Amino acid sequence: MMGHLLARRVIGRDAKTHVIGRFDNLLIAEASAAGTPLIGRTLREIRLRDHVNIHVAGVWERGRFDTASSQTQITPSTILVLAGTRSQLDEYDGLFCIYHASEEPVVILGGGRVGSATARGLARQGFDYRIVENAANRIADGPEYILGDAADLETLKQAGIMTSPAVVITTHDDDVNVYLTLYCRRLRSDIQIISRATLERNVDTLHRAGADFVISESSMGANVIFNLLRRSDVLLLAEGLDVFKVPVPALLAGKTISDSAVRRETGCTVIAIDATDGVQVNPHPGTTLPPGAEIIVIGSAESENRFLDRYVNH
Repeated sequence: MMGHLLARRVIGRDAKTHVIGRFDNLLIAEASAAGTPLIGRTLREIRLRDHVNIHVAGVWERGRFDTASSQTQITPSTILVLAGTRSQLDEYDGLFCIYHASEEPVVILGGGRVGSATARGLARQGFDYRIVENAANRIADGPEYILGDAADLETLKQAGIMTSPAVVITTHDDDVNVYLTLYCRRLRSDIQIISRATLERNVDTLHRAGADFVISESSMGANVIFNLLRRSDVLLLAEGLDVFKVPVPALLAGKTISDSAVRRETGCTVIAIDATDGVQVNPHPGTTLPPGAEIIVIGSAESENRFLDRYVNH
């Protein structure tokens, strides 16, 4: 599962959308803004929904997630979190597929079980990769494997670190992962860095070291167990960011999305309504939340707790 999650976060190769989760027909995707005309403009100036009916739920900036607003400014390191149907994502790709394309292999540091699973996940997506591993018994034949120390510059250069769009750090030693994150960030300010964290307390340290995305084993495991016990759907997008489905709370039933002020009150965003007539993706702010329906909501761990405390657990 860890390898699958890490591979799914590799989006530095182009500006197209990369699906990271789904609720029925609703797809959650991420897209890099690097190399596109979006840089330096706010979402109000971009007016994306005038060109393609897709919802920008939020943005990532070097491991920090912020709910999107009209004043959100796009930078070269911005990752857009998008919600839409397959056809809506295809429309977005049609606009941005020409930007920031790279065929260079993704670099994976560590060839153990997680590193190997990450490689399989990338292969399923059609991505080339290079695995750096210092244990000879973990090295297979083929150009994908580089025997050497990931802290050695020449080894990293052999793996393609200077041209690769992304590096995935998969060792089980968080101290090593922090060091490698710092090292790779100093080598390349523009590379996407994705790291595994064995202990949750090291997640913030990895972000400060320069990681764009960090996934901890504890959060991944807790998310799986929670879904099994509750028989519910909570999609872990990254450390501290979830998409979840809940019945329309009594306090919100009959109100429009705008009048409910969910985003202002909690920081969460309603990205779809699942009613008897189907799933309505990216509903207009004037859409009424019908009793008996379900809503699909995106938010950070803190905003999710505020939503549940205010509307569900009161």
